[in-house]
Amino acid sequence: MLAKKTKLLGDLAERITVGYVGSMASEYVDKGIPFLRSLNIRPFFFDPSNLKYVTSKFHNKIKKSTLRPGDVAVVRTGSPGASCVIPDFLEEANCSDLVIIRCGEKLNPHFVSYYINSVTHSQIKGQLVGAIQKHFNIGSAKEIAFPDIDKPTQSKIAAVLSTFDAKIDCNNRINAELEAMAKTLYDYWFVQFEFPDASRKPYRSSSGKMVYNTTLKREIPGGWTDSNILAVADLFGGGTPTKKNTEYWNGDIPFFTPTDADGTIFKFSTADFITEEGLKGSSTKLFGKHTVFITARGSVGRLVLAGVDMAMNQSCYALRAKPGISQTFLFFLAKELIHHLQVKSSGSVFNSIVSNDIELTKLAIPTEDVIERFAAVVEPVFEKIANNTKENQQLAQLRDWLLPMLMNGQVTVV
Repeated sequence: MLAKKTKLLGDLAERITVGYVGSMASEYVDKGIPFLRSLNIRPFFFDPSNLKYVTSKFHNKIKKSTLRPGDVAVVRTGSPGASCVIPDFLEEANCSDLVIIRCGEKLNPHFVSYYINSVTHSQIKGQLVGAIQKHFNIGSAKEIAFPDIDKPTQSKIAAVLSTFDAKIDCNNRINAELEAMAKTLYDYWFVQFEFPDASRKPYRSSSGKMVYNTTLKREIPGGWTDSNILAVADLFGGGTPTKKNTEYWNGDIPFFTPTDADGTIFKFSTADFITEEGLKGSSTKLFGKHTVFITARGSVGRLVLAGVDMAMNQSCYALRAKPGISQTFLFFLAKELIHHLQVKSSGSVFNSIVSNDIELTKLAIPTEDVIERFAAVVEPVFEKIANNTKENQQLAQLRDWLLPMLMNGQVTVV
């Protein structure tokens, strides 16, 4: 239940416009003005990964799509309706494929972003336009029914909700540090070959036996082999139940797609869910906890560990660790695989992964005892990451439940 009185967002905002529309392939430079795309806008936060840049000349040429700190950016395609507030450190920026809301005197930008993300999801879905790829446009934004609440009250509500986001952000930063520590250890052990030897000394530096491998064209520790990732995992494809059968959808089984790969290691929920009938009526399978998903199309090369049993569409591959192989080792080995594929595709577009890419890429495969020792150190770290991720999901659900309660007066802010 929302506030009884509403106004159109277009009547309240100072300005609603859209990001640059046109080809960008030749405009990107290594350094310059930050240029945001839809993948940089996550619900409630700005994601700087894969950020592009343009020249000041091009930026000045497309002033209409300029972003300022405090603007609300809303994704038009892909995950339409996802929004965040442009942070203060982005003093000058531009964008494409985003709806830009300049809030002005009547709106608190954080409240607008909370509202769009948490409450208007169904409204936005009802206003998507476009026959081939659904997208959210300026007209859709202007027509959003927005609660008629004064700005001071908006600011108080936003301040309450921001405490949830502060804790979520803290957990995300902890997870990023824990992942970086685990990745550093993996590189030290399995790339530099400095895993502890029998005397607990770094193997390579302590004159551990190294053997030249003709396939990999480099030295690897004695006893290690060259093989593909399928030496330690089984590979599976996915599938999608037909949308024409409504009995296949909106069930209890999480259905993983590339859009669910949002940068977190673990995934406990997905945007879409299917039923048991949908699982049986399609080529997808139920993949168990700790399965490694690789996005093969769309956002190519992203990795996610299933936190619960879930199905998967045909735009991904699933790797299930073989008995005795740790999912933490498999996760980082898969990262190494993706790195090799990216290096191999240098100079061409890395826009898909096929099974041959996985099967034909040779890697240095260690002995099982080294994998076991690595798992003993890293699995507790991954368990902490998983717990933080679950807590974030609970905090987000509580935040989204609380917002309409605050707006309709059932909960008041002192």
